[in-house]
Amino acid sequence: MNYSSGTMAGCHPQQAIWAKCFHPSGAFVEFKRDEVEQSIPDRFEQQVVKYPDRIAVKTRNHTLTYDALNKAANRVARAILAQSGEGDEPIALLLENDAPMIAAILGVLKAGKIYVPLDPSLPSARLAYILEDSQAALVLTNTRIASLAADLAQEKIACIDVDHLDRDLGAENVGLSISPDAFAWILYTSGSTGQPKGVLQSHRNVLHFIWNYTNGLCLSSSDRLSLIFSFGVNAAAHEMFSGLLNGASLHPLDIKREGLTGLAGWLIDQEITVYCSVPTVFRNFCDVLTEGEKFPKVRLIKLVGEPVSKRDIDLYKRHFSSDCILINRLGSTETGTIRWFFIDKGTPIDGNSVPVGYPVADNEILLLDETGREVPAGEVGEISVRSRYLSAGYWRKPELTHKAFLADPQGGGKRIYRTGDLGRMLSDGCLLHLGRKDFQVKIRGHRIEIAEIEMALASLAGIKEAVVMAREDRHGEQRLVAYLIVKDQPRLTAGSLRRALAESLPGYMIPSVFVMLESFPLAPNGKVNRGALPRPDWARPELESPYVAPGTPTETDLAAIWAEVLSLDRVGVHDNFFDLGGSSLSATQVISRVFKGFELELPLQSLFQAPTVAEMAGVIEQSQGKNLGEEDLERVLAELESLSDEEAQHLLAERKPKGN
Repeated sequence: MNYSSGTMAGCHPQQAIWAKCFHPSGAFVEFKRDEVEQSIPDRFEQQVVKYPDRIAVKTRNHTLTYDALNKAANRVARAILAQSGEGDEPIALLLENDAPMIAAILGVLKAGKIYVPLDPSLPSARLAYILEDSQAALVLTNTRIASLAADLAQEKIACIDVDHLDRDLGAENVGLSISPDAFAWILYTSGSTGQPKGVLQSHRNVLHFIWNYTNGLCLSSSDRLSLIFSFGVNAAAHEMFSGLLNGASLHPLDIKREGLTGLAGWLIDQEITVYCSVPTVFRNFCDVLTEGEKFPKVRLIKLVGEPVSKRDIDLYKRHFSSDCILINRLGSTETGTIRWFFIDKGTPIDGNSVPVGYPVADNEILLLDETGREVPAGEVGEISVRSRYLSAGYWRKPELTHKAFLADPQGGGKRIYRTGDLGRMLSDGCLLHLGRKDFQVKIRGHRIEIAEIEMALASLAGIKEAVVMAREDRHGEQRLVAYLIVKDQPRLTAGSLRRALAESLPGYMIPSVFVMLESFPLAPNGKVNRGALPRPDWARPELESPYVAPGTPTETDLAAIWAEVLSLDRVGVHDNFFDLGGSSLSATQVISRVFKGFELELPLQSLFQAPTVAEMAGVIEQSQGKNLGEEDLERVLAELESLSDEEAQHLLAERKPKGN
């Protein structure tokens, strides 16, 4: 593809950087525009014919060639058709982040259905809502989590165990004719009504996204793409199809279970060429690197889902080669990527904010005021997207769809989507992203409607009013802070609140800090003045257990690590890490600092299994040669029972003897 006719025509500094994006193998093949007018299975099966023996998916547990993946997907498709017949109804997928999930997704699409990914680590109440709202005709699962699937289905929906498909099912292509207009997926994001909402995308739109990615990033069959997102996230779908629709190799890794300490070695060993994550994960990954790691194969770093800072660019320049390009992008589940900014070692970054950049083909950016009119040049407006390739809207929510998606006043087949993001256009056409205009935030790449958390808090006994905001901690990271007015009754602690919220909200939506107030400051119109709410002091929260100071050198060092990671003034030896506001991501930071401070590599699960300073100190001392007694092990398991983090509960279930 000639750059001047591509997606960022005329951006000359960007053109010079883009010219470096080609894989050294020279294997890039342009994705032609007319190839968008087909189905995802059609495009995938073309890659199978071209590259039958090339590795399509490689994980810790599976290595599948394109031919093997295609056959596995065909068998899944036939199992679905045998159970439900032809039609375009949604099919739910309750599977881990592994190769069988990818085969199941392709199988659903080959059967002409709509896939709805479910993350097994989410609270059961949230999974049950998505399953009911999507009106899924079937649930695809596996033997390991079949019991969870059965509990959710409640004998109302049939379940198919992909580990035990009928051996007589054929592995040849199904051959259904699927329109490009057919829906491919429903991805659920946080909703302002208190429940998640499903975003629809068609086969044509998905292929258009990949057309832009392929030609804009010069993806080829020689690339090896990381996949470290949950499959319920928009970025995971983009990475998956960017690889599989170009004959590339896809490498999923569950960092919530694996942690970050081994990520560098994995990138090197797997010869990953395209790395993608949210900036928070990237900077925490870079924090555990020494100057010794080299990543000669990584040619592209894509940071998505959150604002990129100058610090992220500095980390990229310090740890990656001069041949590696970093891409900042802006997009959403409703639109796909709408802007991107290419960065190399020589790109100057003024200030702390990083531009989201220049046009992506077929996505016109409008900056609108409150009345829907374009703002004058250089002024701030709501970023809105005019395109033919926008989501059809929200599943079973026509009023919400009508509010967010507008008819194009110019007529034709385009529509306009108002993103809720604020932006300003520079004179050369470069877009600056200036945050949200409403109360929606992004935490670790997850789009969160604050109203959903506030409604969950307000439903809890003892809470009169609740306001939630995203605040920067001492490290500049975004953390959710809940401000509460409580009723006169037994005190509420951070631990009890987190455990109560965990019954309905995923871990990334549970506030890290709870601030109790007598009243909320009000604006002249009578609404809560959110800007006047006090910043948290990041003091140790009130917990069920009293503060107990560290008593050994190991406990002292660990308490300091925990306090640093969680931005707290102090941590007691019996404080539960997750009651203090810890998450799966901050757990990886603790393990990384333990690796540096104690020269000891512990699995990420060790913190979930020993979630207090005292217990973690015991694990460290045991690993250094001391024995952990049976009484201590029982105490660890008892403590684990009380954790609110969904991953911890999952790990606990694994440790318990069967039959308990």
